Amino acid sequence: METHFETLVKGLYEKANKIITIFLRENHKDGNSKINIPKDFKEEFFSLVDKVNLSLMEDKDNFYGYFLFQMSREIRFDISSPTAVNFKGSKYVVYFNPIIFLTLTIKQMESTIKHEILHIVSMHLIRAKECKVEYGTLAVNMAMDVVVNTYLDHLPPYATTLEWVNLNYSLKLLPFESFEYYAEKIQTAIDLLEEDEDAAEDDSNKDEKIETDYNPEKTHDIWEDSSDIDEKTLKEFTEKFIDDSQKGNIPNYLESMISSLKNSKAELPWNLYLKRLMGTVESNQKKTITRRNRRQPDRFDLRGQLRSHKAKIVIALDISGSISDEEFNQAIKEVFNIVKNYNHEITIIECDSEIRRVYKVKSVKDIKDRMNIRGGTKFTPVFEYANNNKVNLLVYFTDGKGEDKLLSIPRGYKTLWVISGRGDKLSLKEPYGTVKKLNTIEIKDNTLYTSDLMRDGYSMNNQEVSHV
Repeated sequence: METHFETLVKGLYEKANKIITIFLRENHKDGNSKINIPKDFKEEFFSLVDKVNLSLMEDKDNFYGYFLFQMSREIRFDISSPTAVNFKGSKYVVYFNPIIFLTLTIKQMESTIKHEILHIVSMHLIRAKECKVEYGTLAVNMAMDVVVNTYLDHLPPYATTLEWVNLNYSLKLLPFESFEYYAEKIQTAIDLLEEDEDAAEDDSNKDEKIETDYNPEKTHDIWEDSSDIDEKTLKEFTEKFIDDSQKGNIPNYLESMISSLKNSKAELPWNLYLKRLMGTVESNQKKTITRRNRRQPDRFDLRGQLRSHKAKIVIALDISGSISDEEFNQAIKEVFNIVKNYNHEITIIECDSEIRRVYKVKSVKDIKDRMNIRGGTKFTPVFEYANNNKVNLLVYFTDGKGEDKLLSIPRGYKTLWVISGRGDKLSLKEPYGTVKKLNTIEIKDNTLYTSDLMRDGYSMNNQEVSHV
């Protein structure tokens, strides 16, 4: 006999399918691109979510219930998982796809909500961006899911678990490792598959507004819609959510995660971030007979590929700002140290309210004395130059004081803003890039990634004893 909860779920599922049917019919007629979700459906659906939340708050892991209570809630039919999260305004938002969510039992519903909250506590929304510099979206998504699902019971049958990854990719990964470790191993396994990328199923005709099945490669796409917020601020918001959710005892693994978050450094220094960013510079490929094809190494008739592209890097210096010659010279030395292993071309732009001088450099010795001009500051001219010169990477040193809106939007390149140690923040409301503070941190090439991962303090190596 069905319980009241099961009857409620069944009725909502039928209504959700009706909403989709109406949308597809209307969209076919007039090209309407917005799904109309009736108010009564939203109220009934979120009433069911309240029941799940109540169950969480009554559980020994009531931390998750109190955390969910603080989050905003929205319905999205275009996410390819039961739930998803991002950060909007000053709150975390949890999204539900009713078509997928309503196929779960109440315990599985609880687990998928816990899953999203563990991503937040692990600061995956930030760490994934850095990890995607080196690895593909699928590998990063599966690696993060492996980490958080290790601690959850009652998972949906399609959940990405350590056992599933080991079985499907012929791996022998151990539990309680960092997600960066899993990402590297999974990416290697993906690269070794003999499936040609072009053989992937073509789903171009699928309606982009509706997802009815779980897709691990797209589960965290909604993270890209998060508000543009720096790592330090997001960490502070996350700690507040956590503090307001701790109303009793919490599991050992969760306590350890929270401790790691609070003891970790707020953000990656600008120079270490720049080194990560260099890995994203697009490179053209040239064929070579000396290297086998990565995806099909046994095919001797297929040639491998090598990078042949010269990265065009622009270093913009705001000569009207408060950055000193000493600060800039030290920063430039670090830039050269970072890019030395890449085929690169560096252009220096001196600017204030307009571009005053442009010249190329091959070493620190080529840096010229700064022009003695102290006008106002406008960022737009530099972006106009970059847009017209096929730049790959723009690093802008400034005190941050300029326009509040760019008149020329960056096209096809990465931007890193480095704010002078005496500067406060960037005046732009939308920076179209990452904003970092200038500080003097020594770089050692051979310790970057090891120290950076240890910096996070999220490795699960110390969690095994406390696993519940």
